[in-house]
Amino acid sequence: MLAAVLLDVDFTLFRPGPELGPDGYRRVGARHGMTLDPARHADAREAALTDLQVHPELVHDEEIWIRFTEAIVVGMGGDPVLARSCAVDLVRQWERHENFFLYEDALPALALLREHGLRVGLVSNGQRDLEEFARHHRLDVDACVGSRAHGKVKPHRSIFEAALAALDAAAPEAAMVGDSYADDIEGARALGMRAILLDREGAHVGEPDRIDTLLALPAALGLAPL
Repeated sequence: MLAAVLLDVDFTLFRPGPELGPDGYRRVGARHGMTLDPARHADAREAALTDLQVHPELVHDEEIWIRFTEAIVVGMGGDPVLARSCAVDLVRQWERHENFFLYEDALPALALLREHGLRVGLVSNGQRDLEEFARHHRLDVDACVGSRAHGKVKPHRSIFEAALAALDAAAPEAAMVGDSYADDIEGARALGMRAILLDREGAHVGEPDRIDTLLALPAALGLAPL
């Protein structure tokens, strides 16, 4: 019997706004005396992701994200000497609640989970205070476990265990929903949870338990129409 649903935050419920996109990088770069090319943002981010090294013990480490952002800045044409201060500024932008916007399917999906009497929790790797973030966006959830406060990042089992404990649910009674196969799906399944991959961009067609919109989540979870 399903009792609880855990949801990732970034690119699952929320999309980053323009301040966190190519033009946002350009504007922050200008404040640091650099001319960054927005057209190079996608390639620079892809290259930075390729080189991204997570902490070997999956500890939440702000320095990893600063270095990641610094690589994007340099990839967009930034001065390597000035890139770090710009990267720190940009990482702070990821902590600002107003820089994120709900996907249109997020609130209807959350409402449907509530109508079925399910407990709902958020689990996120990120710099922001997740509880404040949920309050800012008026999300109806029962628990928030962010890696900054918890100390470990997904897919470490302890971050999922903390969320399950907060929701008073055992792993077989819960499902995880997220856009990252490695962090959300593999991490949850390793704990014995069911996991639903949200694949908005169609990058994982053919994967089991895959949806491309949160509106498909109730059916994917086997919830009867109300």
